[in-house]
Amino acid sequence: MSQRGFAKLYPHDYVMKYTFVRLVPWFVRPNHITLFRMVLTPFVVWILFLGDYRLGIPLFVLAAFTDILDGSVARIRKQITSWGIFFDPVADKLLVGGVALTVALKYFHPILVFVALSLDLLPAMVFLSRKNPNNQMMSANVWGKTKMFLQFLSLTSLLLGIFYGMETWIVAGEFTLGVSLAFALIAAITYSL
Repeated sequence: MSQRGFAKLYPHDYVMKYTFVRLVPWFVRPNHITLFRMVLTPFVVWILFLGDYRLGIPLFVLAAFTDILDGSVARIRKQITSWGIFFDPVADKLLVGGVALTVALKYFHPILVFVALSLDLLPAMVFLSRKNPNNQMMSANVWGKTKMFLQFLSLTSLLLGIFYGMETWIVAGEFTLGVSLAFALIAAITYSL
């Protein structure tokens, strides 16, 4: 499998290199961080389902942060693996989808939530439907990364708005999710090229 193009550093990787990546021990691999997010996600969703935002919000932010951290560690330390390339986006979709279905459906327009989740799955469905003789993996691009950041920002704004009783933050979260649709659509189109 070709991993060319996966090792390209993004602008946030340079910031991460001199801050948080330094704090990650060398024996902790990027796949460990991705697996941690996958294990943490059901707890985050369950705690938010119970309405414990005091604990749920920090756990959600931590889980979302591991998405940035695992990719930066992999690219900076040249520890990119086929497992990580496949399961990192799976972990993202589980986290975003779980929180969106548990919390966002109560506060955001349901069509917006379902379109966002559908567009999130579209690139993977297109990629899996194609014949792939070279066993190449689908790499994230700047559109997909921006979409994921906006989704995390949207859900964080929603959770903080609920916790602090600030309707404007909830509206801002819904607007941000709407903006993420444009990036999701561009990502879906560029992945399918």
